[in-house]
Amino acid sequence: MEAVIPKPHLFIDGEWIATGAGEQALINPATEQRIGSVPHASAAQLDAALDAAARGFAQWRRVQPYDRSKILRRAADLIRERSDAIARQITTEKGKTLGEAKGEVLGAADTFDWYAEEGRRAYGRIVPPREYGHRWLVMKEPVGPVAAFSPWNFPAMLSARKIAASLAAGCSCILKPAEETPSAALAFARALQDAGLPNGVLNVVLGVPDTISTHLIRSPIIKKLTFTGSTAIGKHLARMAADSMKKATFELGGHSPVIVFDDVDIDHVVQVLLPGKIRNAGQVCIAPTRFYVQEGIFGRFSDAFAKALASVKVGDGLDAQNHMGAMANGRRIDAMARLVDDAHRAGGKVLAGGARASDSGFFWQPTLLAEVPDTAHVMNEEPFGPIAIANPFRTIEDAVAQANRLPYGLAAYAFTQSSRRSIDVASALEAGVVGINNLTVSTAEAPFGGIKESGYGSEAGQEGLEAFLNTKFVSEA
Repeated sequence: MEAVIPKPHLFIDGEWIATGAGEQALINPATEQRIGSVPHASAAQLDAALDAAARGFAQWRRVQPYDRSKILRRAADLIRERSDAIARQITTEKGKTLGEAKGEVLGAADTFDWYAEEGRRAYGRIVPPREYGHRWLVMKEPVGPVAAFSPWNFPAMLSARKIAASLAAGCSCILKPAEETPSAALAFARALQDAGLPNGVLNVVLGVPDTISTHLIRSPIIKKLTFTGSTAIGKHLARMAADSMKKATFELGGHSPVIVFDDVDIDHVVQVLLPGKIRNAGQVCIAPTRFYVQEGIFGRFSDAFAKALASVKVGDGLDAQNHMGAMANGRRIDAMARLVDDAHRAGGKVLAGGARASDSGFFWQPTLLAEVPDTAHVMNEEPFGPIAIANPFRTIEDAVAQANRLPYGLAAYAFTQSSRRSIDVASALEAGVVGINNLTVSTAEAPFGGIKESGYGSEAGQEGLEAFLNTKFVSEA
């Protein structure tokens, strides 16, 4: 059998294509060494992918959901069989620990299984008509070829959500994964091909992001856009999609608040928050970041969390002894230094970390800042790294006002032993997903998405399937 982890290729109409209009280097962030190259699709190759997606959709939409489900389930099984190799490649390309990468790949396989079944439940309904002899039907139909864009921080999970949901709905898909981390998406394409997916139903292209997004979104073939990434780029793509009224789902940036009330078990809360903060070196859109801690426990909590962060072992994600791996690139290291320096100048305290963790590789120490004024950049700009900020609050109204202060509304969390507080804070937080006493807000079974400038629409859950369906009302007489 051919390698289950293809070298970076374009995947168009069932063919693996090694060359395009150019290429870029693929870098291991733990070593800063080149590990390969990524081809950039030419305009002609993008047109070929569009033509393939149009033909693939015409064929795939006629495949019954029962049979689509079999292919998606077989692909999920193949992904699990190949998960060790896929995870190792993710760690090499992205820097996250091998355990995190393996968990992400298995979660992606679960996503394929979930949509294999949910695609069989794209139900319409019969509406009682106003006249005898008439029939009113509400039907769900696939929207058409999809342009999907996934980022580098979760190359398996976020690609899987877009691929699995669009295919389960009966759509074809052109996926552009991040050029820094292409292998997981390509491995999924290989698994689907081996599972019997018809040619053209899934295509994977790589290249200059703006060039590809402009080419695909402006094509009349594309009927739906789904994007995960920064708010700034999401707004740019939303404007392009609006020109032709394309349906769109945007999962954009966040700056997640965490409200910690004074009735909690501090040690337990620290144990819950620590892995959530250092996961993927903090490069997680729902990472807990702005900690608002009630005054009575602020000092004890800050000391405990600083001690926990200082105990984290940072290094190459392929070494099982390390708790946190590398950041994605040198730009993230520069951003961490800038944010920490600015917070310190603004009067904030550095209680843990605050510097590079190694002279080589893109490693940053897990960092805790405290008593940082709202004017500091880190209080307004998503750090997207292993930085947490702890500030005190007095009342629940104060905490909620601070939590909701920013234009983002992706994830928010609260920790309390009071059921009354749980209800009140869950209702008051302005976020698409809310975790009370836990951080589990992203799973295949439940909708995931933001409000305000964190985007619109949902992935995962039944809402994730609905995003790829059109609703048609048929009146028969």
